[in-house]
Amino acid sequence: MLLLAAALSSLIGISLGMLGGGGSILTVPILVYALGVDPKAAIATSLVVVGVTSAVGAVQHHRKGNVDLRVGLPFGAAGMVGAAAGGTFTRFLSGEVLLVAFAGLMIAAAAAMLRGRREATHRPPPPAWRIALDGLGLGVVTGLVGAGGGFLLVPALTERAGLPMKRAVGTSLLVIAMNTSAGLVAHLGHTALDLRLTAVVTVAAVAGSFVGARLAQGLPERALRRGFAVFVLGLALFQIGMTSAAHGWLPGAR
Repeated sequence: MLLLAAALSSLIGISLGMLGGGGSILTVPILVYALGVDPKAAIATSLVVVGVTSAVGAVQHHRKGNVDLRVGLPFGAAGMVGAAAGGTFTRFLSGEVLLVAFAGLMIAAAAAMLRGRREATHRPPPPAWRIALDGLGLGVVTGLVGAGGGFLLVPALTERAGLPMKRAVGTSLLVIAMNTSAGLVAHLGHTALDLRLTAVVTVAAVAGSFVGARLAQGLPERALRRGFAVFVLGLALFQIGMTSAAHGWLPGAR
């Protein structure tokens, strides 16, 4: 099982490295459907994987000057509050409901990837209350379903905070690392982790991200992103169908 986990998790990292994001939304489906992990434990494990890979990426971007701490730190601080609230609230939701919510997030991510990234014109940093509100909302999403939400965060940082694309990507990794740490602490209050499986998945994903970054050189990002978006959309529909059929939510399923 651990060998299978390592192989599949490397694919998560490769997609992250090739696309600069999006791969984290594969973590929960892989853990649940390929490795048989309980949905709530899968979400908590995903927070570890997303947090570590984002932190590694944030350090690399910071060395290149692509992390805006003036925006990222307050955004992340507000997000940590939201992530803690979202992670705590999951104790009142069933694993099946969380899987369907996660599938909805996957559909939104696929739509964002198909739309593509838009470069923002330069503008001054937004007021503190707007940063806090945006960060809080995205933090709740992270805490609930275990995904970093970079596909939502990067547009927020470019279109609302006015950051150039490279700085938005680097800053988003810092925010995601902060959010996932708070969400994980909240989840650990009511969810147990398989530490050995979590370590294998995390290390394989980080290693895969370096491989993916090398593979991405010279490849058309737009085509990669669209192909991955179609795959994610199909996976989301499969996840909704599997969960609905298993619990009699579809007509004639009972």
